[in-house]
This record gives sequence, structure tokens and C-alpha cells, in this order.
Amino acid sequence: MNIVVWIESKAGEIKSPAIEALGVARKLADSTSGEVTGVVCDGAGTAIPDQIMTAGAHHIVTRTRDDWDTCGNDTIAREIMGVCESRNAQMVVCAATSAGKEVLSLVAGGMGIPVAADCVDVSVNEGTVEFERPIYAGKAHLRQKVHSDRVALSIRPNYGEKLTVDAAACQEEAGAAETGWKRTAFEQGSTGQVELTEAEIIVSGGRGLKEPENFKLLEELAEVLGAAVGASRAVVDLGWRPHSDQVGQTGKTVSPKLYIAVGISGAIQHLAGMSSSRTIVAINKDAAAPIFGVATYGIVGDLFEVVPKLQSDLKAVLQ
Repeated sequence: MNIVVWIESKAGEIKSPAIEALGVARKLADSTSGEVTGVVCDGAGTAIPDQIMTAGAHHIVTRTRDDWDTCGNDTIAREIMGVCESRNAQMVVCAATSAGKEVLSLVAGGMGIPVAADCVDVSVNEGTVEFERPIYAGKAHLRQKVHSDRVALSIRPNYGEKLTVDAAACQEEAGAAETGWKRTAFEQGSTGQVELTEAEIIVSGGRGLKEPENFKLLEELAEVLGAAVGASRAVVDLGWRPHSDQVGQTGKTVSPKLYIAVGISGAIQHLAGMSSSRTIVAINKDAAAPIFGVATYGIVGDLFEVVPKLQSDLKAVLQ
């Protein structure tokens, strides 16, 4: 089975979930005697990082132009579709990031193939692709089969595996990208934080923080842990945090290695977005809060006492 993987990058920096998706693709290709082609759409003259060459690709196709940051995702999708046709690919894979979901839907629509989204496990049995994804707010996993010759899959961040292979076996191909539409104006703020869907550690806050200024407690804790800061829908609706910070069914679905929920009761809407996290730590003064039902570890106490103490102890150990 030949597989094409979009290697998501920005300003020459490869996104970690893309490397994980590449590792998933390589395992599938090895099990079916196929090959993996990684597609990189980045600025002209950007060198291919060594991590891509050793992460599982048999071939790397680089499409260069000096204005990728202002291009629409349909331009990237067209490049991927072109590679799929030239490589006779039966599968297209990318990480289930915000950009990845959009690009994959455009590719699938353009190629007329089904999409298996937000997968946490993928395998090929007797030529049939099987995938597993969380359902019912992460309370169960559904395993399905794809009855199609070709399929597009997105891999949930932090569920793939980073591989290390012989870089000498990887072949490179470079070329200029086709002309596509581009944004005439685009402005994006920078917080200096890791994107929520890519973060390995997330510290999220809810109404238990009482007022927006108290999110500084979480920001300080996140700085010690190298984490991203998230929020419940309740505080986003109150205007305490931007929608880009919202974790939940109407926000972002995340699956970090560690999720710390502070002052969050655990409404089903919030659980839908974070219950697949590897380890969940809940801090809440209400021992009956639903969040404790999914937590790996729970601390029943006043967050204004617990969080500063936790931040101080972790700082002493980690810094």
C-alpha cells in the first residue's frame, strides 16, 4: 500500500504531530509492502530537516514557493492530490490538527474518497483498512472498516509513534508549487504558547478561578511545565479567554500526555474534548464534581492553595 503523508510545517519548523503521523504511515506501509511519500510545502530554499528523513519516509517531495504562509489550504491540498496521483497512493495521512483536518477534507473531497478522522489506531488486515476512534465523549472506542480502494486518515496528536529509520534510504524530490490563490491580508496573534491540539501538557481552567485575572496562576504553572493553557466553555462564554483556548465539544479536542483541570466541574461538553488524555489530574473543591469520574488523580481542595503549592514544588524539581 502506497501512502502519502502531509508533513505540516510553519516557517521551516516541522510540527511534532506530523512526525507521529509519518511513523503510523511507515508501519502500515511496511505491513503491506508499500512505500511512504512525505509532502513538504514550505518556503523556497528551506532545507529538509533531518528528522523527516529519519522518521519513516521512503520519499520526500518538497514543493517550494516563497509565500506559503499566505496561501490557502486548498493550494496545499492540490499539491498533495498531485503527488497521490503520481505515486498511485491508496492512502493519504495527516495529523488531526486544525490545519490537518481542513487540508484532509479538501483532499478527500477532491479525490472523492472517504475520510477516517481523528484515529487513535490504524491497521490493515487482509487488504482492508481498519481504524479506531473515540466516541461518546471518549467513553468508548469504535473500530470500523473502510470498504474503499483509497482512504484519507487523520491521526490524533500524541497517539502516533515517532520512528527512527535509515536516512540514507530516503530519496528527495523538489519542485516549484503550482500557482494558487493566496490571502491578501492575514493577521494572527502570537502568544508564544504551544498550540493546544499539539501540546503534550495542558493546564485548563474553569469558573472555579472566579475571575479572569486568576488565570495568571495557570499561566505560571504552565510556564514551569512547558504546557499550553486551555479553558472550559463557561469561561470562554464569559469572555475570560479567547475561543482558541476552549477545550470541549464546541472547542478543540485534545489528547495530551498530561491534562490538568483546575476549577472545572466536568460538564459532558468539556469531557468530550479531553477525556482521551493519557493522564488527567483534577483539582476541585467539590468532591462530587464529574471531572473526578475521568481523572487519573484527583485533588479535593481550594485551587488557590493547591495550584501555588504545586507550582512551587514542580519548579523546585524541574528547574
